[in-house]
Amino acid sequence: MTRIAEARKFYARLMAANAGSADPRLEDVFAAVPREAFLGPGPWTVVAGNGKVETPSADPVHIYQNVLVSLDAEKGINNGEPFLHAMWIGKVTPKPGEAVTHVGAGTGYYTALLAKLVSPGGAVTAFELDSSLADRASKNLEAYGNVTAIHGDAVVGGLPPSDIIYVNAGVAAPPAEWLKALKPGGRMVFPWRPAERIGLAVMVTRTDKGFACDPFMRSWFIPCIGASAASTKVHRDKAARSRKIWLMADKAPDRTATAVIGDVWFSSQSVGGRRSQ
Repeated sequence: MTRIAEARKFYARLMAANAGSADPRLEDVFAAVPREAFLGPGPWTVVAGNGKVETPSADPVHIYQNVLVSLDAEKGINNGEPFLHAMWIGKVTPKPGEAVTHVGAGTGYYTALLAKLVSPGGAVTAFELDSSLADRASKNLEAYGNVTAIHGDAVVGGLPPSDIIYVNAGVAAPPAEWLKALKPGGRMVFPWRPAERIGLAVMVTRTDKGFACDPFMRSWFIPCIGASAASTKVHRDKAARSRKIWLMADKAPDRTATAVIGDVWFSSQSVGGRRSQ
């Protein structure tokens, strides 16, 4: 085993352990997909809190850690925290044959992981609004035959029917069309920014009784253009008690409402009828 392969294998074990997923394939795909192929030529700039550190060389061994690697310093765009993505991917449990939509694909690293997890038979549609990143993603993902990379706006253009919607840009609320794109049993994970100082990761599952939601951790992503107009009337504690999302077209907000944003609203009442305390 080469030095890089050994580093990648240990990195993959760390990712799988942090995710706590029962799917052994998660470790396999983190070991199989070369992160350096999606970062551009090294040395790389690693984001450390409010500071930045350059790797000592272009040796890929330096980026097989839980580090944020800068993709566009001026825009504040990075490759994402591997631990966080391992946890999110484990939570949405991609399965062979499923259709995934990736919103905010960046240069395609996590798209590639998703693509491997839905193989054979599955496919990933990856949207990236930034033209430079979209071009890089398209080139980086050429080797993945089940990925369609699109330079486009996922907010205004609508999404294809999806078993999984994986969102990597902060939204004040998921557009109604995203929720409608979820197939029965479909899952969506997204960074929720309903107010300036509130950042939560939310898992949504489409059930036969509606859209169940679970704000499961804190999370901060760059804003999603066109879907990030935050409200000043949302409070963190109430937002964290959200258990269901309603389309305004289906039902008007009631006393269980924890946030009302655009054409959707969040409720503290679960899909089973119980109210979160």
